[in-house]
Order: sequence, then C-alpha cells, then structure tokens
Amino acid sequence: MKRKILIEKAEGQVRTFILEDDKIAEIHCSSEQEDGAKDHRLGNIYVGRVKNIVPNIGAAFIEIESGFNCYYDVKDVSMTFFTKKTGKKPLCIGDELVVQISKEASRTKVPTVTGNLSFTGRYAVLTHGNKRIGVSSKLPRSMREKFREQLGGYQEENFGIIVRTNAKNVEFAEVMKEIESLREQYRQLLSAAPYRTCFSCLRSSPPGYITDLKNVYMDGMEEIIVDDRELYTRIQSYFEKESPELCRILRLYDNPDFPLCKLYGTESALKKALQERVWLRHGGYLVIQPTEALTVIDVNSGKHTGKGSSEESIMKINLEAAEEAAHQIRVRNLSGIILIDFINLEQPENISTLLREFRAVLEADPVQTTLVDITPLNLVEITRKKVYRPLAEQVEGI
Repeated sequence: MKRKILIEKAEGQVRTFILEDDKIAEIHCSSEQEDGAKDHRLGNIYVGRVKNIVPNIGAAFIEIESGFNCYYDVKDVSMTFFTKKTGKKPLCIGDELVVQISKEASRTKVPTVTGNLSFTGRYAVLTHGNKRIGVSSKLPRSMREKFREQLGGYQEENFGIIVRTNAKNVEFAEVMKEIESLREQYRQLLSAAPYRTCFSCLRSSPPGYITDLKNVYMDGMEEIIVDDRELYTRIQSYFEKESPELCRILRLYDNPDFPLCKLYGTESALKKALQERVWLRHGGYLVIQPTEALTVIDVNSGKHTGKGSSEESIMKINLEAAEEAAHQIRVRNLSGIILIDFINLEQPENISTLLREFRAVLEADPVQTTLVDITPLNLVEITRKKVYRPLAEQVEGI
C-alpha cells in the first residue's frame, strides 16, 4: 500500500491528512500552540491532587491544575505512584500522585487520567502499570514470537513493554535502543516526581502533528508534504533527532498559485467528513448521526436503481455501504458504540457474506475496531477504542 502524509496550516489549526493509495484515510486537527502543558494534551503527565472521591461510581476527581478536574478510575490506585500520602486508605482526599491524561476532554466530559503511565516511542511503548510483554497482533506470528523471546529479560522489571507495528521493518537492535531510551525517561521522571510541586507538568506531549507522525504506520510511506515553512522546519528538526531516515521523504510545498489544499482536495474532504449525509457511488447514501451514548449510521437506497432481483440490489448497496462506513468511521475518528442499520436482507447467506466483508474492511483500521454481532432488529454493532476526540470536536475545539 502506498502512503502519504499532508500537513497544512489553516484557520489557526494544523491539519494532518493521511493518504492510503491516494485516498484520504484519516484527518487530524490540532492546535498550533507549542506549549502542551497548558493545552492538557493526551499523554501529558502531571503531579495531581485528589480533590474528591465518589465511591458509588468507583471514581475520583483529580486536579492537575487549580480548579481543573479530571476523572480517575480508582481501580488504577494499585499501579499509581504517590508523591505525597495523607492517610492510610489506598486513596485519600489530598493525596498527591503522578497521573497521565489517557482520554481527552469531550463536549460533556472532563479528561480522564490514569496512574498507568505510558512512554510511547515509534517502535515500542513502555507501560508503568501493566508489566506484561506484548507485541502488535499486526506483526507476523514468527516475528511476534521472536520479540517475546528476546524481550523476556524485561519480565523482572517494574514496567511492561509493547512492541508496535512500526517495528516490522527495523533491526531488533534499533528497537532495543529505543526501549532503553524509554526506560531512562521513565526512571528519570519517577526519580524527579517526589521533588516537584503539585500541579507540575512532568512530561509534556509534543504538538498533535508530531504525535501523528510518531503514531502513523510508515510501511509504504512515500512522502510527507508540508505547506508551511515554519512547520516544515519544526518537523525536520524532530526527524533529525528521532528518525533521521525520514528526512529524505520530507517535502516543503510552496506554490501560492496552486495551494496544497487544492492539489489534493483536502478542504473538500474535510467538509465532507463533517456532513451528516454521505453519498455512495451508485446512488445510495449513509446518514451518520453521533449522539451522547453512541453513533448511528443509517443505510439508504436513495437514487440507486439496480438491475436483477431486489435481494441482489440490496446486497450491492449494503456491500458498498459497508466499505464506506468503515472509511467514515476512521476518517471521522468515531469511537465507542456504533450501530449500523443496513437495508434488511432476507437470505441468511447474504447476511453472513455482508458481515464477513464488513469485518474484513474494519480490520484495516489501525485503531482497535470490533464487529460484535447483528441484533434481532438487524442492527450491526461495532465498538471502536477511543483514543482521540471525534474529528468534529477537534475542529470545533481549536
């Protein structure tokens, strides 16, 4: 698969478009602001203070700055590093502890923090609370077994390691070098934490566009194109320090007569990704409606006038809708519970084929996405792990 990344500056935002085989597969919008501590970015690590404990929901609220509360699951307390303890109970009001933002704030919810600290590199993740050795399921089985065997010596450490998909095409020594660097960062942070004042930001995540570059799967990456000289310089400096091999595919696009957004249609793609209705190639359409609890996607036949039997026409629309729904879930960064109301099919074998094909296209999503089942009301249930805010909130929140 051919991959390409476009990074644009527009309307006070930095917009990252990830293309796969020349089709926009993901869109991320982030602030231009360089100071991540003030921005409360995903991955930031703070010395927080327990403000309130709510036993009936198994949660606490932790301030990471005066008056700024975050949700904390008390099940995390066993893995949390305390810098100040005020009582004998596992968690007490006034305790000071090291926490990391694990979910960004949404319209109605405050950020979520955890005591399970993660230090993320390009090839591996070091985890403070979870001590297991894990390897991406997207790597070949033989490679997964080899990594587990070679990393067995870390089982005695106070942290766990997860090898990422990007480790596929690099030497094991390079992965080990990064793990050692992450281990040193981890040790330095926990050594310094007891001497830092409450509300200190111990570790600030890089700007969103840098995080996107760190997290994207680089296999088949042909170009990283930036339309702003200042952004280009920042990214070049980051690559020179962290991934020198990527400097060769970094490009500055500087043509005011025909801007990057026109060349690749990114402005139009962003606009479409925010609309409720999405038209399919053969006349059908999707209606995508996020709610507080879940997202509903309705499949409609629209202008489709298929030949042959009604069941064949419906199957054709549904298969096309399944492919487009998977694309829209990813490009809009929808998460949580997603229900899809396909057009009803009568034949069980057609239902099985639809689910099989839909499951196959969902597996291409780098974010964990699971097709659960089809309900008695013929609604297909999907769950998708929440990492970042939905695209609509990213655009509105900046």
